[in-house]
Amino acid sequence: MDHVASNVPTPGSRALATEAVHAGREDLVSLGLHAAPIDLSTTYPSHDVAEEAARIDAFASTGARLDGPPVYARLDNPTTARFETALARLEGAGDAVAFASGMAALTAVLLVRASMGLRHVVAVRPLYGCSDHLLEGGLLGTEVTWTDPAGVAAAIRPDTGLVMVETPANPTLAETDIRALAHACGSVPLLVDSTFATPVLQRPVEQGARIVLHSATKYLGGHGDVMGGVVACDEEFAAALRQVRFATGGVLHPMAGYLLLRGLATLPVRIRAASVTAAELARRLAADPRVARVHYPAVGGAMVAFEVHGDAREVIAGVRLITPAVSLGSVDTLIQHPASISHRIVAEGDRHAAGVSDRLLRMSVGLEDVDDLWADLREALSATPARSGRAGAATAARGQAPAAAHGGARTAAEPSPAVR
Repeated sequence: MDHVASNVPTPGSRALATEAVHAGREDLVSLGLHAAPIDLSTTYPSHDVAEEAARIDAFASTGARLDGPPVYARLDNPTTARFETALARLEGAGDAVAFASGMAALTAVLLVRASMGLRHVVAVRPLYGCSDHLLEGGLLGTEVTWTDPAGVAAAIRPDTGLVMVETPANPTLAETDIRALAHACGSVPLLVDSTFATPVLQRPVEQGARIVLHSATKYLGGHGDVMGGVVACDEEFAAALRQVRFATGGVLHPMAGYLLLRGLATLPVRIRAASVTAAELARRLAADPRVARVHYPAVGGAMVAFEVHGDAREVIAGVRLITPAVSLGSVDTLIQHPASISHRIVAEGDRHAAGVSDRLLRMSVGLEDVDDLWADLREALSATPARSGRAGAATAARGQAPAAAHGGARTAAEPSPAVR
């Protein structure tokens, strides 16, 4: 038996598909369980008040996880902790901290840096619309400098606390060289929003990023029925994030933690299957004369963006199998018009400069049959005009990022809040 056990791959040496199934669950057999338990407790009993007070003081001073049961659900939760352990393993990070949403996770990161007097952020557009607005609006007292990747090093100041990029970017799917950007950041932490790629397609920590952000609502959950956010980072930064989470209350519900842990088990299979379909749809769209341009990232993935010659909103109105809805990463295919929805909150000039045109559509490809999806798209595209000749033919743009603009003044009339 000992000889057999010694040949079992240890955490860290196992393939990602194996880690996705087993990480965060290694103790279940010893507990006599197969499925991970859900701990719904909001409080935990303790008869030793002095010891309990000492544990709370220890958390307040270090932010480290407590030995033994939690004191209160806002400090920690065993079910959520399993998801955090698993996600950190998949990302190759030292730790991870989960939050109630992706925006709560980003807010916590900004608050940690601001608490150190580092309120300046250097950011590359396009970002998710609400991330853009959180930085640009100054709600947390942050100041942002928008630049392209080549300008990051020159934009860094003594009070710069963070460099932020989303790659592939929402919604244009533009890609950034993470390793080169991390080098340009020097000692300033690079945060990569890796929601679209997931650890199946890229692991930013291995390329020099210090912080990896996910809207876990999307691919990590994978079924459109759970909301959450998570930050993968080193243990020191994770401790600071837990202190902010405790103070602000942006905790992930344990049921959400359970669903996200379950979602990770099928993440590699879902991403790879949807990516095959997405790549084929991108190919067919690029050959369609009603499509002006297709964006599909070199890293692959299940997201496709495309620009039509006519009114993009007519395509949204015309789909029947594909769901016209916000968000992404579900098992079913979704399509939305970023200029009207996810990036409406970004000033029009900034939006256009970042490549988010009014004719751009963003599609999150699910697990349906590719021919059924194409039949629906082809019918929906019938409302848009076709361009004849070489000049009007669609062209596929793999990872071609538009020139990013520096942030300009926001229009007086603020657009309504955006969703992904």
